[in-house]
Amino acid sequence: MIADVRTHLSTAAQLVADAAQDRADAALARLAGRRDVVRLFVPGRIEVLGKHTDYAGGRSLTCAAERGFSVSYVPRDDDLLRLVDARDGREAECRVDAALAPEVGHWSNYPMTVARRLSRNFGPLGRGADVAFCGTLPRAAGLSTSSALITAVFLVIAGVNRLAERPEFTAAIPDDLHLAGYLGSIENGSAFGRLDGDHGVGTSGGSEDHTAILLSQAGRLTWYRYHPVMPQGRVALDPDYVFVVAASGIAADKTGSAREKYNRASALVTEIVAIARRPELQFRRRGSVTLADVLDASPDASASLRQLLADVPASAFPSAALLGRLEHFLVEDRQVLPAALEALIAGRLAEFGALVDRSQRAAEELLGNQVPETVTLARLARDLGAHAASSFGAGFGGSVWALVDAARADAFRNDWLAAYAARHPNAATRAEAFVTRPGPGAGTTG
Repeated sequence: MIADVRTHLSTAAQLVADAAQDRADAALARLAGRRDVVRLFVPGRIEVLGKHTDYAGGRSLTCAAERGFSVSYVPRDDDLLRLVDARDGREAECRVDAALAPEVGHWSNYPMTVARRLSRNFGPLGRGADVAFCGTLPRAAGLSTSSALITAVFLVIAGVNRLAERPEFTAAIPDDLHLAGYLGSIENGSAFGRLDGDHGVGTSGGSEDHTAILLSQAGRLTWYRYHPVMPQGRVALDPDYVFVVAASGIAADKTGSAREKYNRASALVTEIVAIARRPELQFRRRGSVTLADVLDASPDASASLRQLLADVPASAFPSAALLGRLEHFLVEDRQVLPAALEALIAGRLAEFGALVDRSQRAAEELLGNQVPETVTLARLARDLGAHAASSFGAGFGGSVWALVDAARADAFRNDWLAAYAARHPNAATRAEAFVTRPGPGAGTTG
């Protein structure tokens, strides 16, 4: 975790974060008074490339946004966890207890799931905290506010209980790479090594978001492989370029039917791997656990798997759906991502932009997680001169990033929103956009 993360933010982002921190401090004072306050900044993330690849053992290219949650907290002498959102005053509280039963679909599900999982894996834990937070990201916009909140609550509970000083904790989670993977398992409910899993929050994602939130570096894009989390490299983004992120105004909630759509993309991957590992099919490396493992088994694995899925016996999904999901992973992880990285490192922005366009088309045509509003935003950004643009996150709503010249970022943002309003006037009333450099990972402030 970065010490005094504020110094790694751009000047404009510092002003936004400072205002949010003041609001969090004020909300905490009303909740618990002012005593021994600890302050954190936990960012959201931008997924540049790597749509729905992490839980399949694939790779992604990410950075932290310079916006996120400003958090103020004080330890308690009991195990009560009290939280208040300084933006709207909503509150929640629970015991840090292994028997918690969070309400799926309610925002308190996220902090309560963290409290329950830590209690089950390392408890009983004796201390809770009074916590106030103020977010500067658009809500339910694909910028991983849910994973940022999970990370923030973990840092609070781990801090007040001094988990990092416990041998059983450091044995299971020896470094931040393992911690990123563990936070992903808290969210999706899976076991982590010898640490038992539970229900999670109800979504079947991976650990991309938590990795970017924890481990990003200011001014750099990072690519990782997942399951387990493994760093692959970093590339500095030229200071002459920035991201403009536009939230479409269509919520990318992971609740109700939206959660079912999101989980279906993950379930398709699980089914592909299960089919490949059926003993009677004798597919290579039957011990593989991810789609990436299956594809890495041999040079002709992708062709063999296509044939297998085309002639698949009884399955929970149609053959066409399984084939489409496989093709998306192959395009995104095996074709677009390596070529786009090479182009970006070499400074060939036109080539990079064309490859990102291909990723966007694959999301629309193969992954099927786009809505008209995000499609329009990506197209408009390119029409307005962005070097590259793509939707990102879970999909079915959410945001689009555009890589633009820093000197014209504010004008581009205004033109982009105006053009979007002409195409989607209703959604545009809820849309917003902000400018950001690649930001730092989570850390303390002040």
